[in-house]
Amino acid sequence: MRIDVVFGGAGLTPSEVSGRVVAVIDVLRASTSIAAALANGARAVVPLETSDEVVMRSKALERADVLLAGERRMRPIPGFDLGNSPSEFKREVVEGKTILMTTTNGTGAIASAAGARDVVIASYVNYTAVLTMLRTALRGGTDITLVCAGRERQFALEDAGCAGRFVANVSKRLIGVTMNDAAQTCALIDRRYEQIAKLFEASEHGRALREAGFEDDLTACAEVDSYSVIPLYQDRQITKLGPDRER
Repeated sequence: MRIDVVFGGAGLTPSEVSGRVVAVIDVLRASTSIAAALANGARAVVPLETSDEVVMRSKALERADVLLAGERRMRPIPGFDLGNSPSEFKREVVEGKTILMTTTNGTGAIASAAGARDVVIASYVNYTAVLTMLRTALRGGTDITLVCAGRERQFALEDAGCAGRFVANVSKRLIGVTMNDAAQTCALIDRRYEQIAKLFEASEHGRALREAGFEDDLTACAEVDSYSVIPLYQDRQITKLGPDRER
C-alpha cells in the first residue's frame, strides 16, 4: 500500500493515477467551494480550464439550469454568476443547479486526474468524510495519490498542509504503508501548523487573499468538517457520493 503526494496536476504520470484513488486538494478555494456547492444541493459541478469553455458549455444547456462560476487571480470573472468564495454557494442560490466552474488552479488539477479509479475533491471542510473514503481504499489495498493544486503552478503551503493531515491519519494503525518524500514532508508541515489559521497566515496565497479583501473566505476554508460530503469526479463532472450515487 502506498501514499504519494504530487505538487501540481501538470506533473502527474500514469503510474500516479491509474488504478488509484486520487484526492485533489485546492484548499484556497476551489475544493472548499465545490464541497459547499454540493452540500447545499447543487446537482453537479463541471470543472473547466478556461472561461471560454464555461461560456461555450453553457450555450448547450438550458440557461436557467446552470450557474457560471470562477475566478482569475482571485477575482470573480466579469459576467459570471458566482466567483470562487465558498459563501456564495448558498442553498438558495445553487440548489438544483449545474455549476460550470473554472479557477486558476483547482479545476485544471481536477481534470489532470482523469483515469484514476476514483477522483475525490478534498479540503478541510470535508476532511473526515474524505478521510474515511481514503482509509477504506487503503485498507482494501488501493494506492492513494494526493494532488496539491498549488498556486499558479507553484508549491502552495496550505495545500501541502492539508495533504499532510490526510497523510498523517489515513495510514494510522495500518501496517506496510509506504510513502514518497513529498508525503512525508507534508506530514511534517501539518505538525508544524496544527492551527489552520496559522497555516493560512504563513502561506503566500492566504496573505494575498486577505490583502484582496477575502478574509472571510479564509475563515470558511479553515472550518474542519463543516460539510460532510464526498465530491467525486467522473464523466467530466463532480457529484456527491450518496444514496443516489454509490461506489
